[in-house]
Amino acid sequence: MSGRRFGAQPGAFARRAILIVSVVAFLIPILALFQFTLRKGQTGQLTLEHYVSIVRPADASTYDVLWQGLGNSLVICVVTLAIILLLLLPTMLLVELRYPKMRRWLEFVCILPITVPTVVLVVGFVPVYSGVAAIFGSSPWTLAFAIGIIVLPYAYRPMAVSLAAFDIVVLTEAARSLGAGWGSVIARIVLPNLRRGIASAVFITIAVVLGEFTIASFLSQNTFQTALILLQQSDPYVAAIFALFALVLAFVLLLLIGRLGSLGRNRRIV
Repeated sequence: MSGRRFGAQPGAFARRAILIVSVVAFLIPILALFQFTLRKGQTGQLTLEHYVSIVRPADASTYDVLWQGLGNSLVICVVTLAIILLLLLPTMLLVELRYPKMRRWLEFVCILPITVPTVVLVVGFVPVYSGVAAIFGSSPWTLAFAIGIIVLPYAYRPMAVSLAAFDIVVLTEAARSLGAGWGSVIARIVLPNLRRGIASAVFITIAVVLGEFTIASFLSQNTFQTALILLQQSDPYVAAIFALFALVLAFVLLLLIGRLGSLGRNRRIV
């Protein structure tokens, strides 16, 4: 009688049970938060007036700090993505094509920030940012230099997995032997095969930047999360609404990452 294989895939019932438990565990706090946003004061009556107040506030300046924080976070997203796509990605390609022995060192450097608590990193960033402020000013977008380090592990892994899924050296050498220039090789061969990893890195970076609070708080900058804390002191219902929107956005980004992963498994790598 053959024994059960170690590492065998769970059955259909086990998969459904895991899915149901995961969905329930995720939806209960989301539904509770949504129900809280519908409450009206101490009466417990359900109403949509908190949602209406966002569109038509009694005072035009009520949510200025929130819109400013959201705008700052979006700018930080753009700068952080530029760091990931214009610095990290070319470095990874250069290491794979020219210096493969440096791959482990690059991975070590990129994964290292996840092993250090964010509070500890911020303590080191505070004196460094005095020099950054002297060069670039104290604008909120400069937080991208610090958040870019926090994001490194999350952006590196999906792109590294995509790189490992095909032989970049063989494909680039074949294209070069046929007369293709480096620009054509990168644009028509390398990047299309990396689109899954790049898209995943972009989505994860956006989610991390919009959810980052510690660095902005320690460096006294107004971002989306710090603005929510300030708004919560005067209007906890609207702060909960925007927190709910942020959670839904993060969930949608995770669904898109999963969708890209399933599409990638069904496609043959060119």
